[in-house]
Amino acid sequence: MLLLRCQLKRALPQKVLCEFCAVMGKLQSKLKHSTYKYSRPDGIIEERIQTKAFQEYSPAHVDTVSVVAALNSDLCVSGGKDKAVVVYNWKTGNVVKRFRGHDREITKIACFPKSNQFFSGSRDKTVMMWDLHGPSQPRQQFSGHAMVVTGLAVNPDSSQLCTGSRDNTLLLWDVGTGQCVEKASVSRNLVTHLCWVPREPYILQTSEDKTIRLWDSRGLQVAHIFPIKQHIQTYCEVSEDGNRCISCSSGFGGEGCEATLWDLRQTRNRICEYKGHFQTVASCVFLPRALALMPVIATSSHDCKVKVWNQDTGGNKTRGSQQLKISIPVCSPVSWPCFVLRTSN
Repeated sequence: MLLLRCQLKRALPQKVLCEFCAVMGKLQSKLKHSTYKYSRPDGIIEERIQTKAFQEYSPAHVDTVSVVAALNSDLCVSGGKDKAVVVYNWKTGNVVKRFRGHDREITKIACFPKSNQFFSGSRDKTVMMWDLHGPSQPRQQFSGHAMVVTGLAVNPDSSQLCTGSRDNTLLLWDVGTGQCVEKASVSRNLVTHLCWVPREPYILQTSEDKTIRLWDSRGLQVAHIFPIKQHIQTYCEVSEDGNRCISCSSGFGGEGCEATLWDLRQTRNRICEYKGHFQTVASCVFLPRALALMPVIATSSHDCKVKVWNQDTGGNKTRGSQQLKISIPVCSPVSWPCFVLRTSN
């Protein structure tokens, strides 16, 4: 399944935020749903969307899709167990281009800001750079990890790439030359995700050692370690203004299974937690702010649900869980990252 969220132009206030579930491929049906609200035992008011039909597409891959990322408002890039990297127009349901070069499953995708270039990481321990308008072969290859690549992050000016792996290392690369310029290793730091802080030299990283680290790319040193969580941290994202970040946890039966909002400014404190999933939370994202809507985040989980939460903390920003806004059941466990598609204003 693929969760797409597109922010429409302000000229259309009646349809500010469009959310739907789809499968990569040719469009087959329309979205129809109903909603209802109920009160949970813990006092949280939950609004559920019951989907009767959804937008269905013919497959873009011949095997499991492992990762999806937004290239621009029309195109997304996906990778999977078929070793292919596919650029796909989600509006028309057409494959734009297919790239091959990896020997094993694609695990991560990272796109250049405002560019037609992107990176893919793989279980073959390599990272490859691709150009939408270039050949189907990689433009650049980055080899240096001893195990599967599990993190990719591009800096704001697209000159540097940071990669992470289950080999406990982070590598910093010069994109132009393809050379590794810095290497850092921390015992038991099995990287699960990397995210570059907008307009800053910092890289946010989650790990299987239950730790969230903030790295300074100038020398690739740990600048800050957030309080250790009780479960594996599976994913992280930074807000567009660079002031906040969110991470999410593994878990089972409702233990763990939360997303946590952190302050990236001087205090770097925990702001709040979002609890309501019953299995591992695979990803978490900040949704675009539109008109008078409250700030919201979305989480996807192995419990087959995508939840949209009210991020606005008001006067209780250190008092536990925030109110859940929407819960969207999907057909199968969601194990790939959510992502945001934005149209131009």
